[in-house]
Amino acid sequence: MVEKKALGKGLKALIGEPEEFARYDTSSRDRITLDEIEPNPHQPREDFDEAKLAELVASIKANGVLQPIIVRQVGSKYQIIAGERRWRAARLAEMRNIPAIVRDATDQEMLKIALVENIQRQDLNPIEEASAYKSLINEYDLTQDALAMYIGKDRSTISNIMRLLALPQEVQEHVSRGTLSMGHARALLSLGDPSTQLDLCNRIVKEGLSVRQAERIVKGRTRPRVAIPPEKDPNVRNVEEDLQRALGAKVRIRGAGKGGRIEIEYFSAGERDALIARLLGR
Repeated sequence: MVEKKALGKGLKALIGEPEEFARYDTSSRDRITLDEIEPNPHQPREDFDEAKLAELVASIKANGVLQPIIVRQVGSKYQIIAGERRWRAARLAEMRNIPAIVRDATDQEMLKIALVENIQRQDLNPIEEASAYKSLINEYDLTQDALAMYIGKDRSTISNIMRLLALPQEVQEHVSRGTLSMGHARALLSLGDPSTQLDLCNRIVKEGLSVRQAERIVKGRTRPRVAIPPEKDPNVRNVEEDLQRALGAKVRIRGAGKGGRIEIEYFSAGERDALIARLLGR
């Protein structure tokens, strides 16, 4: 089994606790010329909210940059570890330099910090967030439960957002741009067939359909083909919950008469290997 990479220290070890910035003496901050600074090449965020950026520009013009950015030195330049939005806003505010703290960081740590910082601060659109979860899970061989505990989100939230990556690329682009909401995307996932998903996506965007309208259309299309399942036996539900807690993964028990099957869901090779190890008692 591939050895897991450590995920638990990078952000706080390199950046410090949030309170550290409140104690940081403004007179002792290093100031670095903006032209010497480059963005994090591992930054998962592709779009910066223009309205929020404009608000930050106005604040910087009035009060300056109150919290230093975190950078690492690479040759004669500095790469941003945390604080790219402040750097961008400072450039728009036509500042010449910015307060900064220089730290050491590897490329792996840069990726990890950028992902965790943006996820925790909710700066990513849903598709970027789903891709960030997938990157963390694959890069560090995490289970969804372990990732949920580390970033402070429910496992079900992570699982639901990652399902967006199963949508056709064009549908994902609408979600990224905000022309399709998470509610619309969840409705489309119920259809299963990519071409049907794309057809309804285009209709939603063209006609400006609400989430409720989209859900009614999906319900109408799926009702003839999908039978309403009987209510699950409470004892079976309890066993599912016990298995989920023991394995740290989504578990479904499906049965008819004396036969049936147990389904265990995973999203990466690391999750699969961890599940096998637990089942075999390794």
